[in-house]
Amino acid sequence: MQSNNQQKSAPEAKKRFFINIGREFCSGGLSISEQLSKRFGIPYYDKELLNMASQKSGISHEFFANADEKPNRFKPIFSGLPGISSVIGFANYNSECIIGGDSLFNIQSEVIREIAEQGSAIFVGRCADYILRDFPNILNVFIYADMEQRVKNARATERFSSTPDMTDRQIADQLRKFDKKRAEYYNYYTVKRWGEKESYHLCINVSKVGEDFAVEMIAAAAKKIFSLE
Repeated sequence: MQSNNQQKSAPEAKKRFFINIGREFCSGGLSISEQLSKRFGIPYYDKELLNMASQKSGISHEFFANADEKPNRFKPIFSGLPGISSVIGFANYNSECIIGGDSLFNIQSEVIREIAEQGSAIFVGRCADYILRDFPNILNVFIYADMEQRVKNARATERFSSTPDMTDRQIADQLRKFDKKRAEYYNYYTVKRWGEKESYHLCINVSKVGEDFAVEMIAAAAKKIFSLE
């Protein structure tokens, strides 16, 4: 399997386009994004956006990781200073310097827009569908799955494989909590509602069609909408 970095050197499609993947926790959204990346020969971006935002701003990766797709939880010390200009220069921050969650979101948004200016891409979560709302050629997708399938997927992840004594019910409760945080984050920073059909162009229950066919569905929709050859 090619790495994401290898995918990012693949040739761009003739027409610049963007596929934004929203997903329930452990529904298969990341795997589907990886397969779409291979299919179209364009990069996909998930947690590496945190590294890129950290490098751009000089703020510790820890700040971005702690706030990643979680509701605004940092009390800002820079009131009324949105955007990257309010936080540049904090490469040598200390524990007393708390950066506002809104500022972290603004930095990450700038990174996403800069990537989009360079060429076609697939973005996993992080409100990319809203951030890129003014860009042409956008396909917004939401991936979900039955809880039984999500629990099975969860047990195969590093997060849950280290706790084999957890019951299915306990894992399901954790997945719902993760979803709640994603929803609160999305609903806070956008004018849309996480997981509701009105917020997306295509919603797919992977439990019903499988990941491979979900990839085919999204690829077919992209080719149709973007008039790709």
